[in-house]
Amino acid sequence: MALFVFARAILAGEPIKVFNHGQHTRDFTYIDDIVEGVILGAYIEAIEAATGKTAITEFLPLQPGDVPDTFADMSELVDAVGYQPATPVTDGVRAFVAWYRSYYGR
Repeated sequence: MALFVFARAILAGEPIKVFNHGQHTRDFTYIDDIVEGVILGAYIEAIEAATGKTAITEFLPLQPGDVPDTFADMSELVDAVGYQPATPVTDGVRAFVAWYRSYYGR
């Protein structure tokens, strides 16, 4: 949901709430690659690049119940079927922002 929330805020010129002061990591799967595997991604910078706008960030402490870091280990999938993700994060984010703008007219 962060990709959606961040894109909406950046395009609306609103601040982004960055919990744990941005000191955590997450991985994301682009929709076209879900059936084949997982890709690792950073999202705020990629959304800024895709939108041509700079995010307004608001760094906050870690949310209750949240974890500081996540990371998908794809080694078993790679070993089992030779899968390698095909969509770079920047391409996936660019496609998402294009869809978002088309769908919401922003």
